[in-house]
Amino acid sequence: MLTLTSNFACLAVTAEQKNDPVMISKRVYEEPTFKIHTLGSQELRTSSKRITKFNQDTKLLARYMLQSMYTAKGIGLAAPQVGIDKQLIVIDLDFENSATPPIVLINPEIVTNSISVNTYEEGCLSIPGVYLDVIRSSIIEVNFRDEQGRPRSLRADGLLARCIQHEMDHLKGILFVDRVTNKAELNKVLQENEMNLSDVHSL
Repeated sequence: MLTLTSNFACLAVTAEQKNDPVMISKRVYEEPTFKIHTLGSQELRTSSKRITKFNQDTKLLARYMLQSMYTAKGIGLAAPQVGIDKQLIVIDLDFENSATPPIVLINPEIVTNSISVNTYEEGCLSIPGVYLDVIRSSIIEVNFRDEQGRPRSLRADGLLARCIQHEMDHLKGILFVDRVTNKAELNKVLQENEMNLSDVHSL
């Protein structure tokens, strides 16, 4: 696992020192700070630790994760996907609008799940090329800390609710393919993308 203090020390010199919400250019970066780990990597199966100190390192982590996410043209990314065992996720469903800030959720906890569920196709930056149906709660309420360490609460439905649940699974070492119920289709799609079913931990 990367150590925030040692790895960000040399990067902090050129980083923005603002107290504003995390905002970076929504573009493809030639050399993003972080590499995104893929299916089969042990980093994806590690349970994350709560963040207890909210400082510049925390803001830098969120910024560098966003760089990797925008470069990969994704809408969500969790810290374990870039080898950091911290409970931090970033989401941006409006990545084409530069004026809309991304969402940063630190130490997120779902406090309410709706009884209703829906099935929708999901993909993952850590499992490129694989898209399969997953069942999730339709509506959730989540408590979290923002990048300043302030307590927040968010009620989400639709794609945002699904994205939060997907990224929060990463914090527990769970991948969306672990939740796929159609095993025949799962095996077929994985083989087509030269991935191994043995790397799936079915729930």
